[in-house]
Amino acid sequence: MPGNTPMAVVEADDALWQEYQDLTLRGYGHRVEDVARLRAHADARVAVRDGRVIGGGLALALPQFFGGRPVPGACLAGGCIAPEARGSRLWSTLLDERLRPLQEQGAVLATAWTASTGYGHRMGWAAPSQVYSWTVPTEELRGITNGCGFGIVHGADDQDRERQQKLAGDWNGPWQRPSWWPTWQQAEHPGMTHYRFALPGQAPDGLLAIAFDRDRDGGRRLTVHDFWAASGEAATAMLGFLGRHHSRIPTVMFQRTALPPVPLLHHHLRRAGAATATSWHPWMLRILDPAEAVRRRGWPEDLDLALALTLRADDDSPSAPLLLRITSGVGDLMPHSGKRHELALTDRQFAHWYAGGYRTPAAALLDGVRSEPRSVARLVRATADREPWMPEYF
Repeated sequence: MPGNTPMAVVEADDALWQEYQDLTLRGYGHRVEDVARLRAHADARVAVRDGRVIGGGLALALPQFFGGRPVPGACLAGGCIAPEARGSRLWSTLLDERLRPLQEQGAVLATAWTASTGYGHRMGWAAPSQVYSWTVPTEELRGITNGCGFGIVHGADDQDRERQQKLAGDWNGPWQRPSWWPTWQQAEHPGMTHYRFALPGQAPDGLLAIAFDRDRDGGRRLTVHDFWAASGEAATAMLGFLGRHHSRIPTVMFQRTALPPVPLLHHHLRRAGAATATSWHPWMLRILDPAEAVRRRGWPEDLDLALALTLRADDDSPSAPLLLRITSGVGDLMPHSGKRHELALTDRQFAHWYAGGYRTPAAALLDGVRSEPRSVARLVRATADREPWMPEYF
C-alpha cells in the first residue's frame, strides 16, 4: 500500500520545489509566499514517496541571542505535510532531516512557530513565552506626550541594523538579523515605513517600523511591525507618535512579535480593557546540543554556579549525570562522575530554562522540575536576567 512505502527526504531542485509549493497551496488553502521568498536563503528539503512530494520545508541557519550572545541555530519555516499523508508519523522524520544539514554546519538549537505545541512538547520542544498581538483604539495613544523632546526622523540609515542588534541582545530569542532581512521584510510588507527617535545631539534609541493594513471588517488600521526602544522615554515618544500618526485611522495593531513581553502598552492606556489581545501560536525552542548550547550562551559575569543534574527525554528514559558549571560569564555542561544529582530536567524543561522562561523557582517546580527548592532557585537565577522574546516571525 502507498502508506507503507518508505519516504525519502532529499534536497529540493527547482522541479521538486515547485511541486512542494503546489502542495502548500493545497494543504494550507492559500499561497505561502515565504516558501518562495526564503528559499534563496535556506536549506530546502522535501519528502518524496512513490515519486510524489508529500511534505517539506525550509531551514534557515541563523544565530539567536541568548544571554546577550549569538548562539548558532536552525530556524524552521514553511513546513507542510500533504493532507492525505498526515497521521502516519512522518513529521518527526522530516523534522530531523530538515535539521540535520544545519546541525552539520554547527547549529546547536532550533526554533519554530507551530500550533502543534503538544506534539512539540513530546519531542523536547519548549514554548518559552506566550505570543499576543494587541489592538488598541488610536485615541488611547493620542494623549501620550513626548515629554523628553525626542526628534523623529523618517527612514532608516546604515547604522539601524547595528542599533537593532544591540537592543536584541537584551532579550533571549531574537535573531541576529542577516543582511537579507530588510529586503525580505520590505517584500513581505511593501508599504512598510521606518522612523528613528533621538534626543537632540544623540544617536537614536528608538526604532519603529509600521505599515497600513486591513482589519477583519475591511477597515484600515496602522500595524506596528518593529518596536525597539532603549529607554522608557523613547518608548513613550514612540507610542505617542503612533497615536498622532493618522487622525482617521481608528485602531493601531501591534503585530504578534512587535511588542516586548512587558506591560509597556497597558501602563500608558487611560481605560482598563482598552487593548484587545489576540493569542497566536508560540515560538518553540529545542536544544540540539546541550553542552555546546551552554558553552556558546552568555551568562551573568557575577554568577558562580555548580549544579549536578540529569537530562532525560520526556519518556523518562535514563540519562548520564552532568555537571553544570558557570563562572565569570562562562558556562560548561560536562559528564559528572558523582552518583548524586541535585536536579532532574526533561529536554523540554531544559530548553524552557535556557530561554529564561522560568521567572521564579515556583514556576519551575510547578512545571515538574525535580529538585529541592533551593537548587531550583539557584538554577533559575542563572537565566532570569533576560526575558524570552522572539520578535522575528518567519
